[in-house]
Amino acid sequence: MTATAESAETLPYDPICPLMGVEEEYFVVDPATREVAPRGAEVVRRAADRLHDRVGLEITMYQVEAKTPPCARVPELEHELRRMRAEVAEAARAEGLAPVASGTPVLGDYVPPLIHDDPRYAVGIANYRSLHDEQAICAAHVHVHLPDRERAVLVSNHLRPWLPLLIALMANSPYWRGRDTEYASYRTLCWGKWPVAGPPPYFSSLAEYEDLAAALGESGALVDPGTIFWDVRPSARLPTLEVRVTDVAGTAEESALLAAIVRALVVVSLERVERGDPGPRLSGERLRVAYWRAARDGLAGHGIDPLTGRLRPAEDLVDTLLAHIRPSLIRTGDLSVVSRRLERLLTGGTGAARQRAAHAMHGRPSDVVDHLIAHFTGPAQQDGPA
Repeated sequence: MTATAESAETLPYDPICPLMGVEEEYFVVDPATREVAPRGAEVVRRAADRLHDRVGLEITMYQVEAKTPPCARVPELEHELRRMRAEVAEAARAEGLAPVASGTPVLGDYVPPLIHDDPRYAVGIANYRSLHDEQAICAAHVHVHLPDRERAVLVSNHLRPWLPLLIALMANSPYWRGRDTEYASYRTLCWGKWPVAGPPPYFSSLAEYEDLAAALGESGALVDPGTIFWDVRPSARLPTLEVRVTDVAGTAEESALLAAIVRALVVVSLERVERGDPGPRLSGERLRVAYWRAARDGLAGHGIDPLTGRLRPAEDLVDTLLAHIRPSLIRTGDLSVVSRRLERLLTGGTGAARQRAAHAMHGRPSDVVDHLIAHFTGPAQQDGPA
């Protein structure tokens, strides 16, 4: 499939295997100093020769954003992710730079970050002020095609309890300014300070969502609808539900796994919506604590069960997730690959655990950056027959 993400509106909706796409944010680093470099614009200009409008700037000068076209199958999406990363890496090499996939930078002077000169960003700086000081962070955004915004809002109610586990699975930001924060996803804490960020509220309808969005706009909490930064939201531009809760994945393989899980969650949730199930009314306070626990520990130790609110071993929570989305994964043919890759995460560790392992070899933060550079376009993993 060669269509751009914006063409999804013209593509047919498939309730069993809806289209999905991924946006990823990367840092640009100097491979000699290992520090982030404010040269994202140069990488974007060069990468655009091959990726066209699927690569662009992010708010800080240290970043690049790239996005896949909409894809129906996991192998197709993973191929696009690998190709996208390879093109960004080649463009960076041509500029004497390297891209890395990490939720936070490891080294460099990026507080406050250098921000692109753009009228929209200028309004945001005037509005949000020193919140931008910790804006050098990279996330992954998964889009899943849905038939309309009404159902997208209702589906988000069902996704809310699972968001902390997604944070834990993709935790990939333990370092900040060369120091181990002792969190697996420090980016989650940086991002949670914003006025319209974190888990979305529970909504009974699209009208309720739009009423609150209008009130937020009147309060000055928004620059425009694109600054509704909740971790699940109906896209402002596309016929999709956007799930934007996790760090950028360390590898393309993990990014494809995230998309497969999110799509399955959306499909299972939509089926419940169509049966009249309004979804669990999990309190914001409980979600906040679950976010903190997931951001701190990742898959190490215990997390908060999305159904009972009790602490359970992370491995048990992953089993609960897999059981919940199994019907969808069976229909799409993704059960085997998702099961194997989840097991690989549990045994081999998250991106955060691998960053720390790289640091433990010699105790040098520079080794963490070298690890991230080496694995940005890492070799394909063999999953075996489906």
